[in-house]
Amino acid sequence: MSSGKKYIDSVKTYDHAKAYDAAEAMGIVLSTAKAKFDETVEIHIRLGVDPRQADQQVRGVLVLPNGTGKSKKVLVVAKGERADAALAAGADFVGAEEMIQKIQTENWFGFDVMITTPDMMGFVGRIGRILGPKGLMPNPKSGTVTMDVAKAVQEVKAGKVEYRLDKTAIIHCPIGKKSFGPEKLLENFNALMDAVVKAKPAAAKGQYIKSVTLASTMGPGVKVAYSKA
Repeated sequence: MSSGKKYIDSVKTYDHAKAYDAAEAMGIVLSTAKAKFDETVEIHIRLGVDPRQADQQVRGVLVLPNGTGKSKKVLVVAKGERADAALAAGADFVGAEEMIQKIQTENWFGFDVMITTPDMMGFVGRIGRILGPKGLMPNPKSGTVTMDVAKAVQEVKAGKVEYRLDKTAIIHCPIGKKSFGPEKLLENFNALMDAVVKAKPAAAKGQYIKSVTLASTMGPGVKVAYSKA
């Protein structure tokens, strides 16, 4: 594989056992992002919580200061004025029962985010088994079940991300593209880290932030020294 040599060469340029300050780590990540496309920069945060416990879940949403660099297609399931508001706010697809049927019968998934109003959740719930595994099921906690669909659409378009704990107590989240440059990426990094720290569950004991790693899509992981939590 052609990227293999680039990856090996990149690993040799820094001490992968060392934790760098955020600015230095970001510089290494950008210098090792050598793919021909605009690589996404991702953050991986290992937390000192037990994801099996309901009172130790860490999940939330925020609009990154500089967006994600990825234009997301938004489907809004709503009727009447809410549907009109969603269209005006820039939703890519708007409809009601016919959209649920389209997903069911045509296996259509031409969208990245689904937003709906509470009164439509009965219809959306019918295809929960299809939406759930793809991470597309609307949820009040992520702001995708709301009466203010216009605001929800605008936030997604502005670069809203959802962060949530996986089964191994790690949060994986994109924070932008290589082309953003170090300053914008660091702003996004700090905004996300602040949000995760604020979301610390009361039941969490001991060290909360266990480790932080930055990486580009095709590049190696770089450890970040983070001591705010």
